[in-house]
Amino acid sequence: MSDIFEKYKDKLPGAVLEEIKTESKLNELTPAEITKVLDESVKEYDSALIAPGEAIGIITAESFGEAGTQMTLNVFHFAGVAEIQVTRGLPRLIELFDARKEPSTPSMEVYLKPEFTTNEKTIRRVASFIKEMKLEEISLEFALNIMKQSVDVDLDEEKLKLYGFKKEEIIEKITKGLKNVTVKETKKGITITSNSEETNLSLLYKIKEAAKLILIRGVPKIVQVLPKKEDNKYVILCAGSNLKEVLAMKEVEAKLTMTNNIFEISNTLGIEAARQAIINEALAVIENQGLDINIRHVMFLADIMTQTGVVRGITRGGISGEKESVLARASFETPINHLIDASLVGELDQLKSVIENVIINQPIPLGTGLPNLISKMKKGAKK
Repeated sequence: MSDIFEKYKDKLPGAVLEEIKTESKLNELTPAEITKVLDESVKEYDSALIAPGEAIGIITAESFGEAGTQMTLNVFHFAGVAEIQVTRGLPRLIELFDARKEPSTPSMEVYLKPEFTTNEKTIRRVASFIKEMKLEEISLEFALNIMKQSVDVDLDEEKLKLYGFKKEEIIEKITKGLKNVTVKETKKGITITSNSEETNLSLLYKIKEAAKLILIRGVPKIVQVLPKKEDNKYVILCAGSNLKEVLAMKEVEAKLTMTNNIFEISNTLGIEAARQAIINEALAVIENQGLDINIRHVMFLADIMTQTGVVRGITRGGISGEKESVLARASFETPINHLIDASLVGELDQLKSVIENVIINQPIPLGTGLPNLISKMKKGAKK
């Protein structure tokens, strides 16, 4: 049977061949029947191929545009029981294709290595090490001591025991986080004194506010965590994103961990990973809305956004603003600016694509407008 499929290796994609192979086994097809199925599949595949000169950009735009009008305009999906918001629907698609630097609701799915998923206690412990914990979260009160020219911090003893904090560890973090201060232990907690010669109320207030935000434990930007079991695997859903630092943790399974921040993926894992993330995120939104858009349209958009090695949005500052043709750029947004800039430097328009040819009312270089016909005249023929 493998010999039959080997003959069609160059005629059909691997995924299609695998599907036919699986279905053939389930339906117990004979070699003759399998050959017939493969021949029909080749015909269908060839008829589905895009013809040279096809306006694929317009088809992709229409495929997204039509479905996009049926999307919910503003959707916040709550992941799990806790309120970890994830943007869905049209706002998320706009975020993706505009290539916004920061998603409106950054989130991560952090998977753990098997040895750290033995029991719930271990998982919760790892989750507590991922969530950023600032000094104000484990403190009861921050008070200004005018007499001693210091900031007194009352620590919450219950939280210290619960999260396994030691005062020495906290003092070390504060000393690193604040410049030119002395930190000492007290009965209720700690006291922070400025080493500056001129200590006034304004300086003490600044020290107090800065001390509140000092990171004692966890990964910066991860503001909330929710351990959860999905498909027999433990995952920690995170509100906030910091891919580089999370992947550096020894407990984390790097191959499975994901973020919805495309730029973080590009900077940490490279442009190919960012391309795949754009495809995955867009498909997740489309499927969540119950729409059917062919994956090839999504792949085409992802390719355009990442082909230069950096993630670019389909905006006037990105792909649309970098077109060769001045008329194409002017047709998108701010036409006067583009026309003035082009006239100042004497820019030349080659009229290669659709928009500029439509503007000047001549055939577009697609479909029947793509080929040029050449007539071969017989010798001696009169004009």
